[in-house]
Amino acid sequence: MALKSKLLAGAAVLMLAAPGAAFAKSGDEARIKALEAQVADLKAAVEALRAAQAAPAPVPVATQQDVAALRTEVQDLKVSTDKSVAALKADAPTATVTIANAKPVIASTDGRFTAAFHGVMQLDTAKYFQDDHLPTAVTVRDLNGGANFRRARLGVDGKAFGVFDYNILLDVGGSGAEDAGRIQDLWIQYSGLKPWRFRIGAFAPSTGLEDSASTNSSLFAERPAVSDLTRGLAGGDTRIGVAAIGNGERWFFSGAYTGALVSSLNSGAAAFNAPTFDEQQGVDLRVAAVPFQGKDWMTHVGATASVIAQPADLGPAAAVRYAVQLRERPELRVDGTRLIDTGAIDTKGLVAYGLELAVQKSSLLVQGEYFDINLERRNPAAGASDPSFSGWYVEGGLLLTGERRRRNIATAAFDGPTVAKPFDLKKGTWGAWELTARYSTLDLNYAERSATVADRVRGGEQDVWALGVNWFPNSAMAFMLDYYQISVDRLNTAGAQIGQDVQALNLRSQFAF
Repeated sequence: MALKSKLLAGAAVLMLAAPGAAFAKSGDEARIKALEAQVADLKAAVEALRAAQAAPAPVPVATQQDVAALRTEVQDLKVSTDKSVAALKADAPTATVTIANAKPVIASTDGRFTAAFHGVMQLDTAKYFQDDHLPTAVTVRDLNGGANFRRARLGVDGKAFGVFDYNILLDVGGSGAEDAGRIQDLWIQYSGLKPWRFRIGAFAPSTGLEDSASTNSSLFAERPAVSDLTRGLAGGDTRIGVAAIGNGERWFFSGAYTGALVSSLNSGAAAFNAPTFDEQQGVDLRVAAVPFQGKDWMTHVGATASVIAQPADLGPAAAVRYAVQLRERPELRVDGTRLIDTGAIDTKGLVAYGLELAVQKSSLLVQGEYFDINLERRNPAAGASDPSFSGWYVEGGLLLTGERRRRNIATAAFDGPTVAKPFDLKKGTWGAWELTARYSTLDLNYAERSATVADRVRGGEQDVWALGVNWFPNSAMAFMLDYYQISVDRLNTAGAQIGQDVQALNLRSQFAF
């Protein structure tokens, strides 16, 4: 009877465990193994009873009946256990986790759901060199050298339900000083109608070639001044809007309707970012194509248009109620001072046009853009006309180690190189090395010497020459050493020169995944 008791006890345990297994919500391997172990014990017990029956001593009829009953119970429990095990295995998680180029990615086996974690650290360390004997009218006499985290970002992006994409990105970096934290990107996108994508949320619309390239793989630490200013008119970082984006192998289109910024910080234009009665309304459009392409060369062309259809209403208490203010830094952000600035202009609307051109031949990339910015004054004073401003740049990079920058067809811009031989002292490999050069100019003057005070805008003209060397130890790290020669020509309201020449040296240390 001890053996029978053991069988009955085992059966009871299985009967109690089976229902819980049937309702398992995830793959509990321990529970499965326990169930299978109980079945194995019961099988062993039955075999022991069979052996007892085969012994010479006669087995009572009651025992034979018990064995038959227990056999039936064991069979029923085995069927139930098999079903429970199958259910547990069916509910088991099917996600995979991978890490590529230091970027962790979680994905369902069918690929319909993904979550990729990404982060950026960009530490800039700069030294400014200024004349010790500047004219008295110059107010910016000591640009502050030092170090700051230009970008410090952490976020997640991925896919949901197979046809939706999303991106969540927070940033605590900043210009001149780190920020307390803000939303950088926060959007969802329907991607089920190839080749088109439809996006809503906070994002930076495509506003030119340099603007569309990743800041993790720029030729220099900052965008050219005119590109950085123009992107902030109707677009720019943290801009809330909706967009339609489409592309093929050799064409690209982006159209966005935009509103206010998530935060009051912005890279180029400023005055219309404060809290408002009515938010700014704008449009950003861009088209680009690769008209000619060979085995190791290509040409890229494109055009952009940015429109402020309705400037933000800053309220009746503001000095300029519908203000647009154009201003820019000298392509370096360790000190956040803007050396050229139009001041607030009472504006009815703004239109900016841009043209872009790039040529790539093997390891050499040369690109440039031209922008024209036109404002329409609101209730202009007598003798005041509508101001216009312009700027352009040309820059290039040569990869000495043979790699080439990749054209990203999803953004119609050039990303960093794929490092052929990552840095490894044991293997004697040194990553990718690149030489860079740039000239840029931005003119924010309009009729600056006019006798009509209401007509003139003395924003200043800024020219920047830059040379640099970039080292990519691997696909996640970069070090950029850049030298800048900055020349600013600007008059104050009294007509005195407040511009100056500045030299700067900057080292960026970057880790991005």
